[in-house]
Amino acid sequence: LHFSFFRNNHPIPQPFLLKATMPIQIGINGFGRIGRLVMRAALDHPDATVVAVNDPFLSVDYAAYQFKHDSVHGTYPGEVVVDGDCLVIGDQRVKFYAERNPSDIGWGDSGAEIVCESTGIFTTIEKASAHLGGGAKKVIISAPSGDAPMFVMGVNHTEYDGSADVVSNASCTTNCLAPLAKVIHENFGIEEGLMTTIHAATATQMVVDGPSKKDWRGGRSALANMIPASTGAAKAVGKVLPALNGKLTGMAVRVPTPDVSMVDLTVRTVKPCTGEEMDAALKAASESDELKGILGYTDLPVVSQDFVHDSRSSIIDSKACIHLSDTFHKVISWYDNEWGYSCRVVDLMKHVAAVDAKVSA
Repeated sequence: LHFSFFRNNHPIPQPFLLKATMPIQIGINGFGRIGRLVMRAALDHPDATVVAVNDPFLSVDYAAYQFKHDSVHGTYPGEVVVDGDCLVIGDQRVKFYAERNPSDIGWGDSGAEIVCESTGIFTTIEKASAHLGGGAKKVIISAPSGDAPMFVMGVNHTEYDGSADVVSNASCTTNCLAPLAKVIHENFGIEEGLMTTIHAATATQMVVDGPSKKDWRGGRSALANMIPASTGAAKAVGKVLPALNGKLTGMAVRVPTPDVSMVDLTVRTVKPCTGEEMDAALKAASESDELKGILGYTDLPVVSQDFVHDSRSSIIDSKACIHLSDTFHKVISWYDNEWGYSCRVVDLMKHVAAVDAKVSA
């Protein structure tokens, strides 16, 4: 049996990551699900810390409450108090702002070098660049972007060269799918593929039926329905893996669970392989220096709740994969769409800081 979790940490071995000489100082704009979990992941990490948070829709006291208490990931184990306009988590003081305009946030005054843009609003280079006016040096968008370069850890992060001030960490689903697709394509070639993500409910959905600006089905109750939805996650793989551009597309089905999602990738391979050969390639990749801590593997009879707070981007479910022929395969992979993704945001921030330090040296 091959099954392990990386609870409360996200180890990625060297030389996979460049290492910054000092802990990076992070600012977070938008203290929602991802913003709060990025803060937890950063505070857990010896090479990162958070010095400032901005959210115009929260008081500092409410921000402390929401950070401390989490219905999915549990109560934060450390002390969380408010001191004036600061959150104090253990011995770390975090300046709290409530500005609507990113350029008005005092990132420079608080020492924040890299900002996690997690409002879901400022997702273009132009909009996210407003943080640079507040003193930030770099911005990581925790969402797909229409024009910012996208980097997925373990897939194309080494292509970051320090020239971009605003980059995207892509989506949680792309972070699950891209490492998986990379391994399959490098070993057997992907001729074409279809992806379905069975995705946990998110804050954009309705608790009970109501109007949706995006699509009619999206307005139906997240508590009572499985809801087909569009996603650009599969097509986005073509941006981080150009060799797969135009070869993958997909959809989502939103389901009434609070966290953990599952990618179902069906591919036609160029090179024939048995199910055993496919499984062996995926398992070997999960143990490699390149993808260990990013891609996982299990041959246990697992279910979604087994992956809550798993820090890996994508965990192959060997027993759930099926193979119709030597060129037609279905591969199943799990991901904690909240925690795993938040850990990757911190990892990308660390990598960006390390590359920038090397370029400027």
